[in-house]
Amino acid sequence: MAPSVTASDPKPEANKIGKRSDIPPQLQVLGKTKDGRDLKVRRYPTFQSLEDERVYRKQHLAAAFRLFADRGFDEGVAGHISVRDPILTDHFWINPLSAHFSLIKVSDLILVDEDGLVVEGDEPINAPAFAIHSEIHKARPDVNAACHAHSVAGKAFSCFGRELEMITQDALRFYKSHGVYRDFKGVVLDREEGQRIVAALSGGKAVILQNHGLLTVGESVDEAAFWFISLDKTCQAQLLADAASAAGYKKIIIDEEEASYAALQVGGPEKGWLAFQPYYDEQVAKTKGEFLL
Repeated sequence: MAPSVTASDPKPEANKIGKRSDIPPQLQVLGKTKDGRDLKVRRYPTFQSLEDERVYRKQHLAAAFRLFADRGFDEGVAGHISVRDPILTDHFWINPLSAHFSLIKVSDLILVDEDGLVVEGDEPINAPAFAIHSEIHKARPDVNAACHAHSVAGKAFSCFGRELEMITQDALRFYKSHGVYRDFKGVVLDREEGQRIVAALSGGKAVILQNHGLLTVGESVDEAAFWFISLDKTCQAQLLADAASAAGYKKIIIDEEEASYAALQVGGPEKGWLAFQPYYDEQVAKTKGEFLL
């Protein structure tokens, strides 16, 4: 069962509205009813204990794997999602090496320490996963989760070794918040390679791994997983737009002022977390909560 939680206050990022002051009055009252009552907006919960938060993180990690399977992001033993343990903060939970994403449950998750030693679980983990995720968790204390998979659109777009163009509203989630890692050296097996990927990620939420795939991070596993889904779709949209432009159609790039403003509205951590919640609900309903065990 899910831990006992209560709604937390909004994070500071939720109150950012950019440089504009012309927010329409109707948008300022979307959280209220006509008779003045506040509506309940879902937010990242607070917890009665760190043990409860650990359960929550593991449940949402298991859901993220199920969600990735539904979208065809699995490919053999490739792909991994991790979430930092809230108690042992230099440890993280990750998928076992040979478990299919669609079958992963909370009880299947593996806890590893900063040296890659298994603390909880009976199966090994993916060696490249450790090389990448351990360095991310070490270098980015603001990051609690990371996702990497070999999605088709992600692989196709990665071969160009280029950043996204700001041509759609959804692309703005990654405005000045994604990088490209261009030094493809085969399968990632050492920490130095992981460190170079972290450098390409910089302080952003995503990195396109040239000739490889996509990687996203977030304050929560919910956020990181949603960024991955959105980034993959954005790569697909970019490929379609590039194909159409080759036939003579001109792409219209969103200008810097609009991009900078809109990115605050669609790219904050709380927006990523919230966007994942319908998918989580879907997984609970589809599986009757089977993955929570």
